[in-house]
Amino acid sequence: MAAAAILVVNAGSSSIKFSVFAPQTGKDPALLLRGQLESIGVHPRLSARDGDGRVAAEEALDPKQVRGHDEAFKVIAAWLRGRSDGGGLAAVGHRVVHGGPGFTGPVLADDAVLDRLEALVPLAPLHQPANLAGIRAVRRAFPAVPQVACFDTSFHRGHPEVADRFALPDALYREGVRRYGFHGLSYEYIMRRVPVVAPDLARGRLIVAHLGSGASMCAIESGRSLDSTMGFTALDGLPMGTRCGTLDPGVVLYLMREKGRSVEEIERLLYSECGLRGLSGLSNDVRDLLASRSEAAALALDYFVYHVSRQLGALAAVLGGLDGIVFTAGIGERSAELRARICRRAGWLGLRLDEAANAAGGPRLTTPESAVSAWVIPTDEEMIIARHTLELAL
Repeated sequence: MAAAAILVVNAGSSSIKFSVFAPQTGKDPALLLRGQLESIGVHPRLSARDGDGRVAAEEALDPKQVRGHDEAFKVIAAWLRGRSDGGGLAAVGHRVVHGGPGFTGPVLADDAVLDRLEALVPLAPLHQPANLAGIRAVRRAFPAVPQVACFDTSFHRGHPEVADRFALPDALYREGVRRYGFHGLSYEYIMRRVPVVAPDLARGRLIVAHLGSGASMCAIESGRSLDSTMGFTALDGLPMGTRCGTLDPGVVLYLMREKGRSVEEIERLLYSECGLRGLSGLSNDVRDLLASRSEAAALALDYFVYHVSRQLGALAAVLGGLDGIVFTAGIGERSAELRARICRRAGWLGLRLDEAANAAGGPRLTTPESAVSAWVIPTDEEMIIARHTLELAL
């Protein structure tokens, strides 16, 4: 590990993803390592690659020795120390899914901040506990190293009030029941790249489609978020790998009243058993669905494209017109087939797809005469976290 390295941690419920960056004067931090420890407590495996993509680690671990986040991070910390060239960690940055209404930017993760973030666990039960467990595990392993929490909600905090509210009594809004929006670190990175990849769009009206296992879309004008498909929780908006997306709240009441489902059962259903997996009965992976000849798999993909297209129209209305679309994240970056289906349905906006450019992965996907341009820009949330950590902690 290089001297004064920045460690970026993205802790999930059963995995810890990590990246190591080296600060560079006047430039973005340089990626040194990227890895993960996955299947914690089941079949744990540590894997990593260096900044040039070469394998740096590939090791199966004893489940009895890696039963939780503390033990997992001890393994990661020991492995990183073993690669040390005499240097060490300068700071650690964390992805934290929910910052609530109070956190409008990155903050040093002290005890008071952790207490406030703990109170937000009910708003992101799938992600927040793991994010906080990661911060605590790092604190125990490196107690003197400053830590920075970077929030997926911060990018959206400037929404106009009509986009921020539900049609609920004001008291609930004041308590924090409002539309937050997520994937903000991804959107922030994309808006740093747009002036480089597509300079004419930097001050324009954009819809960025973060399409992956978790999926959302964001309406952005002059670099500022105006609205997002996700709301109070990361369940809202588009159908996702295993999450339902927008749902009539009456369905939840029905499941409770008529089916006798508990809150825990409904939570598990909506977060883990719906979306592409629920519709297809096969998989939450688009690659599996595209390869399948099943009618249910085809329905799941059609449903996904339909709802992305529906939200595209809604967000274009929010913006009062549209100059460009950016596809990012796993599906957005890698699935030429789904990009093509979405772009063809956007023909009414004046978008004209260049089939060859799309098949080649872009970056530009549309013809020169297209009234609305479409692009592929790979996201890098870890880079944004590393930048914020450098700025705040050093």
